[in-house]
Amino acid sequence: MSGPNLERKLTIFDVTNLVVGAIIGADIYVASSFGARYLGPLSLMVWVIAGIIAMLIALCFAQCAAWVPEAGGPYAYAKEAWGPFAGFVVGWALWFAELISLAVFPLAFTQYLMFFIPNLSPIFQILIKVLFVAFLAITNIVGVKAAGRINDVLTIAKLAPLVFFCAAGLVWVVLNPAVASTNLIATTAPFDFASFGTVLVLIFWAYAGFEISTIPAGEVAEPGKTIPKAIILGISIVIVFYLTTNTILFGVRNWSLLGNDTAPLATATASMLSSNATIALLGGAIVGVGALISVAGSDESGMLGTSRLGYALAADGLFPKLFARVHSRFKTPYMSIAIQSVIAVLAAVVGNLSMLISVSVFFMAVAYLATSGSIFAFRSKYQTQQFHLRGGPLIPILGIIFSLLLISQCTLTQIGLGVLLLLAGIPIYIKYSPKKEIAEIKETLLTRALIKEIYTKERTFLAHALVHLKEWYQTASRRKRRDAGR
Repeated sequence: MSGPNLERKLTIFDVTNLVVGAIIGADIYVASSFGARYLGPLSLMVWVIAGIIAMLIALCFAQCAAWVPEAGGPYAYAKEAWGPFAGFVVGWALWFAELISLAVFPLAFTQYLMFFIPNLSPIFQILIKVLFVAFLAITNIVGVKAAGRINDVLTIAKLAPLVFFCAAGLVWVVLNPAVASTNLIATTAPFDFASFGTVLVLIFWAYAGFEISTIPAGEVAEPGKTIPKAIILGISIVIVFYLTTNTILFGVRNWSLLGNDTAPLATATASMLSSNATIALLGGAIVGVGALISVAGSDESGMLGTSRLGYALAADGLFPKLFARVHSRFKTPYMSIAIQSVIAVLAAVVGNLSMLISVSVFFMAVAYLATSGSIFAFRSKYQTQQFHLRGGPLIPILGIIFSLLLISQCTLTQIGLGVLLLLAGIPIYIKYSPKKEIAEIKETLLTRALIKEIYTKERTFLAHALVHLKEWYQTASRRKRRDAGR
């Protein structure tokens, strides 16, 4: 749904911030050990390659967002390009990608929690995952909007441990150059280069979220110039940030140990400060708590966006009406949130990190493939509009190639599971295909402004609690002044 009178105020600085903020989250805390397991320090190259792939696909999203600035992203693009069934398949894939991602975070949260409470029994681990998802589900159903300034503070609090890790790590590397160089130069190690594709898929997940920056295209000043430049600049910043963090990580901690770490950054922090037990514990705690905040905040934001996607599909008649039920008091799609939360808990209990991430990337790649391909369907239709990517068809062709590459690098089991889940959507489409749209829901369907609000104001779940406190304080202050005036 487009807003014809939106003011174009977002600058390259604003959009670049949106790119960086959308990408950097919990992923860096959990993805760092994946490459070490197979490629050691050479996995640093994969972080660069994955970033370049993300950059090219993000440019395809920028083009589509300028031409079709509607809610639903890839779902809207495919529907506009090839019709309702194609839109459903892509929306179904995207919904699964986000849904499976939700299951990753309870696992990551539990792993970092075990840095503080080691040897948790399997029963307690399951309980923690259930409580983690339940808390975020309730938070989303209540639906209190986070205040911008509070959110900014909490975003800094989320990223501060990473800055602390990099600063402390640089000091450690300067003081221990011989150990760091030995850890980084592991040329004789028997690395499994046949697993390059597996590592690429797992690390690419850390770049997911770049597509969010293209959503408010209608509010960007000179989008044809601003959005591509902001994407290139933003993802370049993320690549440098990721490379810095991982280079320090590999310098501080030997790859053979790092590959088995479940809380890599917290463990590495404690290791480099090990000369003083108290400081080591404090440093590990700073990074560990930062990881817990980041993981919880990322899952809260993802849960919000995923529930709205299910809501959007139901509003178009492609999902059961159950997903479009709105809470009478909180005005949130509570059934969509509840259903996805139950599925996420079950997946978190039976799945493992690498399996869930790979399947999620498979579904994301399907959506990326459709987005890149839809550009060719739009080129003649929207040729009079100003926003056209330079290089003609080269970028969307590369987007298609790299999307297919990501799909091909998943294992046969992961691809088979993904295909089966995609096929499972066909009977759902047949049953719920849009004979007519649900008018009353359509009226309240997500606008781009609300989507933007989701990803700029709801990034950190703790802001909800602070807003409650702020509102309570303001109410109490008003009551006090009113009583004093009597």
